[in-house]
Amino acid sequence: MATRQAPRSTAEETRSAEMDLLDRQVLNVIQTEFPMDERPYLAIGRELGLEEDDVIERIRRLRRENVVRQISGIFDTRRLGYKTSLIAFRYPEELLHKGALAINKHPGVSHNYARVGHEYNLWFTLAVPPYESLEETAARMAEETHVESWRLLPTLRFYKIGVNFDMVNEEGNAADYRPDNESWNKVEHLTDYEIDVVREVQEDLSLDVRPFDGMAERLGLTPEGMFAIMRGFQERGVMRRYSAVLHHRKAGFRSNAMSVWRVPEERKLQVGQALANSRWVSHCYERPVFPDWPYSHFAMIHATSRSRCEAVAKELAEETGVDDYILLYSTREYKKTRVRYFV
Repeated sequence: MATRQAPRSTAEETRSAEMDLLDRQVLNVIQTEFPMDERPYLAIGRELGLEEDDVIERIRRLRRENVVRQISGIFDTRRLGYKTSLIAFRYPEELLHKGALAINKHPGVSHNYARVGHEYNLWFTLAVPPYESLEETAARMAEETHVESWRLLPTLRFYKIGVNFDMVNEEGNAADYRPDNESWNKVEHLTDYEIDVVREVQEDLSLDVRPFDGMAERLGLTPEGMFAIMRGFQERGVMRRYSAVLHHRKAGFRSNAMSVWRVPEERKLQVGQALANSRWVSHCYERPVFPDWPYSHFAMIHATSRSRCEAVAKELAEETGVDDYILLYSTREYKKTRVRYFV
């Protein structure tokens, strides 16, 4: 199947062009480490030489234009006890759209893309709570939507996660690494009260001057008391960071390539670490292989153009010495959201 990329709309081009340098600087700050401060927009303004009201209005406009998806805590699904996996479905072309919409209905589906480059043409992530079977849920989805074949592709080894874009220089800036050790899959026990904190912190932050006050009040805390719990979550790996998530296409990073690599067994660790070192790679995992799917390593590449994605992949191939890879480009984003935990 020939690869193709979804065209960029005129409206999307206009929105991207309307962002000025200060907009881009604001986006760089809020997606990297949003201030845990009683007046966070004032703190951002001080860093960039802007008035508090200007920061709020810029974020309000960028949120309205869907450049900013959400500002909230970003939690580690596995640390919260949820089971999660990437899943590949193969549909006949005439059933793809209907099947994707049905898949979207499950609350544990956070990312769902139609992709070209391989016979598996729908790729989505599924998270389920501890009492639900991941395999049975996926099998039920496959049966109900009439897939031709499917593969469950859970993470075997975790190399990197950290979506971040340098909006000023229009380059990848993913630098949130995880060491290759056994702790990445560890479940952290949370008290009932800590679960209440997760429920609050996962919600989209308001654009009020003091946006954390209401959250803290509902928890019976001062803002600083809530920030202390959030920092504790980060130290325990429960929350990776508190930040904004951008709509990458509308932010100018129009190409989304899932690069998959066929790696010899004896080089899997070395190659995974090399792929993760690239600032263009936001996610890097090792997953199981099958007779019809020999690609063990997955590295997500986000760039401003398809040619840049291909150049990054070529550079990675030269660096790792692995030349058996394919790029699966997204042609339609059916769903991209955060999993809402404990609801």
